[in-house]
Amino acid sequence: MNANRANQTILHLVFIMMSAAALFPFLLLLAASLTDEDAIIRNGYALIPSEFSLDAYAYLFDKSSSILRSYGITALITVVGTAAGLLISTLIAYPLSRSVLPLRTFVSFFVFFTLLFNGGLVPFYLVYTDLFHLKDTIWALLLPNLLTNGFFILLMRSFFSISVPGEVVESAYVDGANELTIYYRIVMPLALPSLATIGLMLLISYWNDWYNGLIFINDGKLFSIQNLLNRMLADVQYLQQNNLSGQAASITSVPISTVRMAIAVVGVLPLICAYPFFQKYFVKGLTVGAVKG
Repeated sequence: MNANRANQTILHLVFIMMSAAALFPFLLLLAASLTDEDAIIRNGYALIPSEFSLDAYAYLFDKSSSILRSYGITALITVVGTAAGLLISTLIAYPLSRSVLPLRTFVSFFVFFTLLFNGGLVPFYLVYTDLFHLKDTIWALLLPNLLTNGFFILLMRSFFSISVPGEVVESAYVDGANELTIYYRIVMPLALPSLATIGLMLLISYWNDWYNGLIFINDGKLFSIQNLLNRMLADVQYLQQNNLSGQAASITSVPISTVRMAIAVVGVLPLICAYPFFQKYFVKGLTVGAVKG
């Protein structure tokens, strides 16, 4: 008994240390964003701000309407893209997990093939601009990620093949359920932990996406939060590189180092807030009690 308690204590200490190591960079980032610019130049970075200041956030939110609009666009794209991505992935993955599907192996190979090869940037750009005409539209932030999630399809297919008991499907057939009923009422409830995991991956990819906005969006009103923050960071770097110009007085008033940290905090904070809502699904059993007696 004492040995078990000692082992649990050691494991708890190890996980506490790992959690602290994971939190340390973010805490340092947050502290730096709340520190006065001159204090960072003099003393460097510290977990406790030597001189508290909100100048970096004041600089960012001086254009609060732009940030709020970009947050709204990113939130919309993230919610719609995550929901649609999960729907498409499961609708493809579940049939591929069924051995009775004709051409199952060929379709699985086709999905896998897309993970190994792609056409490159130029065909990618031409397809979405000349064929789909998505240039400077909000769809350009949604569809490219939505149509290239072969990894999630294969991940879900593996989950369905291994973790959903065949007895469950067979008993549903005996009870008169059709494929759509089995998918909606049986398979999806069993797949909640897997859906939460893949949903979190999709959420992170949509929230952090800046590449599609960079190549497809020129209209500032359609910038996602990542594109807007990247533009702000580019402006700050421009000011830093030209700090000996005739506008030196206004440039020196910009808290360049702390603005960089504030940009990172503004970009990552919503993801940190969203994570606890997904975490509870990671520890749930998948098929306990599902098989009929």
